Amino acid sequence: MASRVMVALRVKASPGRAFEAFTAEIGQWWKPNPLFAFTPRAPGVLSFEGTERLIETRDGGKVFEIGRIQVWEPGVRLVVDWRQATFTPGMATQVEVTFEAVGDETRVTVTHTGWDSVPKAHAAKHGFPDTAFLARHGEWWRTLLGSLRAHLG
Repeated sequence: MASRVMVALRVKASPGRAFEAFTAEIGQWWKPNPLFAFTPRAPGVLSFEGTERLIETRDGGKVFEIGRIQVWEPGVRLVVDWRQATFTPGMATQVEVTFEAVGDETRVTVTHTGWDSVPKAHAAKHGFPDTAFLARHGEWWRTLLGSLRAHLG
């Protein structure tokens, strides 16, 4: 059974504007969480490098590639591979973000899959049972989408 986290939230923006804020402005609204850090070092600033990849740039300019972009459909859908520095080549998660108009708002839905490829004992899961880990990860995505909503005003 594939493990996943799915969170949705409405924002006061068009799908195109919500996509732009999610991608071009991610460094302004993203809130690092030490429980879900990409590397063991201090967190950096997230950004999309064109339509190629999602990166984190730390003080001093060192870049960590979080993942390659698989789908880039402005105002509709974004799919990006998602990894932490401690993942081995066989570990892979993926984030899909969809943008759906609902009246004068947009429903932004994040679906984060692939956590079943990460062993239970892996540091990324912090010793939590799978259900607790997925619940905590869902809470973090909900917080992030709330930050995106606040950014959009």
